[in-house]
Amino acid sequence: MSQCDDSEKGNSLFNPTRRQALAMAVIGAAGVMLPLGRPSQAFAAAKAAAAGQVIIGLSQEPTVFNPHMPHIEVDEGIHWNIFDPLFGISPSGEFTPALAVEVPTVANGGISADGLQWKVKLREGVKWHDGTPFTAEDVKYTLELIVNPEFRSGRRAGHDLVRDITVVSPTEIHWRMEKSYAPYASILSWTFMVPKHVLSAAADVNNAPFNNAPIGTGPFKWASRVAGDHIQLKANPDYYGTLAQIDSVIFKYIPDLTVLYTQFKTGDIDVTAMQGITPDHYEEAKGLAERTVVVLPVATVESVALNLERPQFKDPAVRKALYLAIDKKTIIDELYYGLVLPTETYMPQQSAYYNPNLPKQGFNIDEANKILDQAGWKPGAGGIREKDGVRLSFTNSTTAGNQIREQAQQFMQQTWLAIGVEMKISNLPPAVMWGDYWMQSKFDSAVVGINFLTGADPDTRDYFGSTSTSAKGGAGQNTMQYSNAKVDELLAQGASLQDVAQRKAVYLQVQEIIRDDLPMLPLFQYTYLRGYKSQLKGFAGNINLRIEPWNVNTWSWA
Repeated sequence: MSQCDDSEKGNSLFNPTRRQALAMAVIGAAGVMLPLGRPSQAFAAAKAAAAGQVIIGLSQEPTVFNPHMPHIEVDEGIHWNIFDPLFGISPSGEFTPALAVEVPTVANGGISADGLQWKVKLREGVKWHDGTPFTAEDVKYTLELIVNPEFRSGRRAGHDLVRDITVVSPTEIHWRMEKSYAPYASILSWTFMVPKHVLSAAADVNNAPFNNAPIGTGPFKWASRVAGDHIQLKANPDYYGTLAQIDSVIFKYIPDLTVLYTQFKTGDIDVTAMQGITPDHYEEAKGLAERTVVVLPVATVESVALNLERPQFKDPAVRKALYLAIDKKTIIDELYYGLVLPTETYMPQQSAYYNPNLPKQGFNIDEANKILDQAGWKPGAGGIREKDGVRLSFTNSTTAGNQIREQAQQFMQQTWLAIGVEMKISNLPPAVMWGDYWMQSKFDSAVVGINFLTGADPDTRDYFGSTSTSAKGGAGQNTMQYSNAKVDELLAQGASLQDVAQRKAVYLQVQEIIRDDLPMLPLFQYTYLRGYKSQLKGFAGNINLRIEPWNVNTWSWA
């Protein structure tokens, strides 16, 4: 799913942007047979017993273990190690085989020239963690479950175009697309397969025991969970790909970022993942003995998300005034030590689809007050502006214990008060903040980091499409409840095109409209600071994914 506090991505910095742009449209590409840290038996490690343990520190607690239910990025650290997609995507943007023997393309006959007919060949001998064989029936079941209206799906966009799914044999499956849809390859690269024999037996898939003790085909098996503290996974000795060299992986929940850093210093945790090392600790962290600190450019954009169904935010003048009254430069320089990149869009600046020509925000209290005056928002009780019985007063929420975000909230609270706007801070524990409170649009406004892309693909229908709002019965991440007919039209057009240049023109225009409408007030694009013990080998980011612990089976202790 989604949009949480942070989405972890990797260290390729979108270097081969042209190749990534083309890789998104798998149609016509030549299938690349590179290891994703797991995919092929040809790259599998020798069958030696895994040993040792690694402890990964997380500032948020993973709570959603069915990968197709609404969830946030931190949950995907669990998903990537328990489950597999048909094929994944490497840090350089190339699709890589996983449960599929090869990536389907026009060249190898897996996709028809018009992009409508798909044929996928599956690996033989793959087993679910309970020993049951994995087959094409599981693929069919997964694709049908995602679009089942009775299932609380986190995303249906793209999957809702699949028709006529046919199981040809246990190792081959075909389907037809209702129309050519360029982002579908990227969607499939993080669509994890789930077991038909387990979930189809559940009376209610939404409340199946599986959702709290998942069974996958991945390199690690579910072991145990202590809610509020940690989750443990154990190596899968029967994995078809690269066998894990580490026997036990513990995802430890440490909500206080200062405590998380302290435990990294003392050695109580081996790796800092979400949210990692805060900028104020960067200089010290670089000098720690037997520790490696890396700077990972990521696609995540920090913003103030506005719930557009709140009356305070329905007036575009209010959104424009609020944006003008954010001291973005001070927040970036003083709180983030200049390590993050100011932005005016949801699109990462390294993407081939990034629009560099959007208006630049400037901190201007006088102009903000002028806009509100002209829009008829008059000072009322306590100096807070009012119009038609609506006060410019609302709550702003984010993860409790994230000190830097809390300081940013205080900056905005002060400058917004200077334009007659009352912002009350109401922060919540991660599991509450990014649960139904966020997914069902129960918030007023939120400080949030979101990776808006679909893998490396620029499609954002899941976040800005008017039918992608869970609170209105849709399946998607449009928690801002944004609705713009022109954006819907452009997103549909962009998804139907295969030519990169034609698609770019569409997404540049989408960014212009979003920047003008301001359903979100963009602050900056993240750079993450991650640390791990120097004896640990194999840690790598992947800018095309939303979490770093995506390839723990390739990690080892020196």
